[in-house]
Amino acid sequence: MSLTIEHLKNLQSKLQNDSNDYQIELREGNLIVMGPSDIVSSYIGAQLSFLLNLWVNPRRLGLVFDSSGGFILPNADLTAPDVSYVSRSRMPRTVRYFSEVVPDLVVEIKSQSDRLTKLREKILMFLEQGVKVGILIDPDELTVTLYRPNQTPIVFTDTETLTLPELLPGWELQISDLWPPVFEENGD
Repeated sequence: MSLTIEHLKNLQSKLQNDSNDYQIELREGNLIVMGPSDIVSSYIGAQLSFLLNLWVNPRRLGLVFDSSGGFILPNADLTAPDVSYVSRSRMPRTVRYFSEVVPDLVVEIKSQSDRLTKLREKILMFLEQGVKVGILIDPDELTVTLYRPNQTPIVFTDTETLTLPELLPGWELQISDLWPPVFEENGD
């Protein structure tokens, strides 16, 4: 049986009533239940959202969303990238519901339990649905892979700088700024 967004809404309502908090996506008619991320992946998502918002908000360029923001895609999937961005020109008035706008930018961050193959497939699915730029962050390898439709992915390493001129002209991200700092045991 292929499930719909209505099935997902009913399940979320039931889980909420039972005081359960799960992140659930609908992909190709299947429910995908995800547990919490590890703290490194969570830090990277928070850091990237912060760095994007530092550029986007003062310029009123659009909206940055965290991993709780659900998007209904043209293929009827309901999914929530780890970080996403929608430009102001494409963002209708926000409502208390899932967005039916395809994000301009989606970011997936590999957590401890994720498989890179599945994350790559998810990024490619987003691009097929109209996303302009996809980013896959791998904290284990300290790499960021940039995906654009019909182009070869570009891998950035710790010492490089990522730019997205087609979405955020002038914005620069030093890849090393994504990784959590290492604190010494004495608190320094």
